[in-house]
Amino acid sequence: MDAVAHLRNQLVDYTASLFQEGFLDDQFTQLQQLQDESNPDFVVEVVTLFFEDAERLLNELAKELGQASIDFKRVDAHVHQLKGSSSSIGAQRVQKVCIAFRGYCEEQNVEGCLKSLQQVKEEYWLVKNKLETLFKMKQQLLAAGGSVPM
Repeated sequence: MDAVAHLRNQLVDYTASLFQEGFLDDQFTQLQQLQDESNPDFVVEVVTLFFEDAERLLNELAKELGQASIDFKRVDAHVHQLKGSSSSIGAQRVQKVCIAFRGYCEEQNVEGCLKSLQQVKEEYWLVKNKLETLFKMKQQLLAAGGSVPM
């Protein structure tokens, strides 16, 4: 098997594992379908915006939950925003943790919110690392003269 075919197979297997392990859902597939020759970096650009937005929201959440008097409506608004943006790129596990997080906001459960913040951070960093690896694999395949499977 030549190098390009090997890289292509690795990319296909890795992508499949991201769906099987629940990191990504069909929304990510739909996002990929919006990419074409006129905008070859569409997915990377959208996901990079998600990374920036998510990190800002995680910092805001940590700040809000560190206050002596927590404004649960503000915390919930940040979690709702994070849930929406993770849903829009197909980051399924982040989205699921946000749903539980919002329940704790409704209950005004400080301990539950703090635990959820930790879980959201963990899931976020996991999916960020996985997606960065996926993008690097695509770059390697293209650099080797291959084409990225849709």
